[in-house]
Amino acid sequence: MRHILFLLLIGLMACQPKSGNKKFTGAEGEIKIITLAPGHFHAALLQKTMLKQLDKKVQVYAPAGPEVDAHLALINSFNNRTENPTCWDEEVYIGDDYLTKMLNDKKGNVVILAGNNKDKTSYILQSVAAGMNVLADKPMAIDKSSFHKLEEAFELANKKNVLLYDIMTERYDILNIVNRVLMQHKELFGDIQTGTPQDPAVKLESVHHFYKLVSGKPLVRPVWYYDVMQQGEGIVDVTTHLIDLIHWKCFPETILDYKKDIRITGAKHWATPLSLSDFSKSTLATEFPDYLNKDVKDSTLFVYANGEINYQVKDVNVGISVVWNFQAPEGAGDTHSSIIKGTKASIYILQGKEQGYSPKLYIKKADQVSEADFKLHLDHVITGLKKNYDIGAQLADNGMYEIVISDKHKDGHEAHFSHVAEKFFGFLVSREMPEWEVPNMLTKYFITTEALEIAKKEDK
Repeated sequence: MRHILFLLLIGLMACQPKSGNKKFTGAEGEIKIITLAPGHFHAALLQKTMLKQLDKKVQVYAPAGPEVDAHLALINSFNNRTENPTCWDEEVYIGDDYLTKMLNDKKGNVVILAGNNKDKTSYILQSVAAGMNVLADKPMAIDKSSFHKLEEAFELANKKNVLLYDIMTERYDILNIVNRVLMQHKELFGDIQTGTPQDPAVKLESVHHFYKLVSGKPLVRPVWYYDVMQQGEGIVDVTTHLIDLIHWKCFPETILDYKKDIRITGAKHWATPLSLSDFSKSTLATEFPDYLNKDVKDSTLFVYANGEINYQVKDVNVGISVVWNFQAPEGAGDTHSSIIKGTKASIYILQGKEQGYSPKLYIKKADQVSEADFKLHLDHVITGLKKNYDIGAQLADNGMYEIVISDKHKDGHEAHFSHVAEKFFGFLVSREMPEWEVPNMLTKYFITTEALEIAKKEDK
């Protein structure tokens, strides 16, 4: 029955009329933002840059506490910076009935959600039911129960003719953009290999750190961030970015059906141990709260922040892993690596010590391809890319060709939130969100939440 509903949803999205619950024209100030229970700095980063179609008055509804204070402080820092200051006017309601108050007031037409994930899917569903568009930070679902609720939210969004979208910043990283372009050139890359579960054709790894700097200042994590019942396990969190990138690069503009195109072949999860000292440094709290006692043993907190998923998408074997350490080595930070194997070449993004912990893009020819043919096709693709980018290719010490991209195209992770916001608000005006976006969001969260179920069963 769910499969039938999924197919019906795809059909409905394909014939969705080009007018919404409210017609947006792109006029100045017509999109009115509501920020609901901001508990993650991503909520503020969406306002780092002002767009003309956004009303400068932003409604904030939240419970009292350090999270909303930190959110408002970050917005205030944007307003008071010397270079390109913003001029947001935050109208704030603080109270335990913040959700009810927001739904009753209905002072905006776009709800921004970035914070505690325990109730996020419910907030999404209730906002959509009230006829409001939703732009939500990942993950939009952290377990099987919330995934089914998310299915319901997408079905309701279609009926209400409002948009529901998640914040996928990694699509705007220049290395990922160029990686995707390289893969589309059959003469250079060939076809994607299928691989095996033991040796996947596509492998992505993401390493993150609980303690790090954001906008030049130490990031203070909310205490609940370390509770997987509220934040979600790593296997359902950062993995959403990795899966999104895989499908976006390997199957561009293709509708994926999670019942037909996906098969999970394995999943596991494990914990990161944190001392009370580490926990205090990250949260500024002096003790573990009672709700974390279930995860504390011998004065050490064990957070299930790490996970691996192996799955097949249209017979292509994929392996992804996410690892969380407490703090990065000196000079390093969060890192990302990927390998995508084609029949004529393989494409790598590496960010290790050899790269100075700065991500670099490489391409390596397959053994059966001649150096002359490979270089001919690579030069052809690079020439095409030069129309839009300051870019080149050079032979690296590791024997692969590094795709050298000017730093002027590398605007950084925080800037990508403005790109996501611009894209989403553009969808509101044009009513032309690609047909593959909704089914592929559902496919992504099916994989993460199903993998969590499998990983938990492996523990027993």
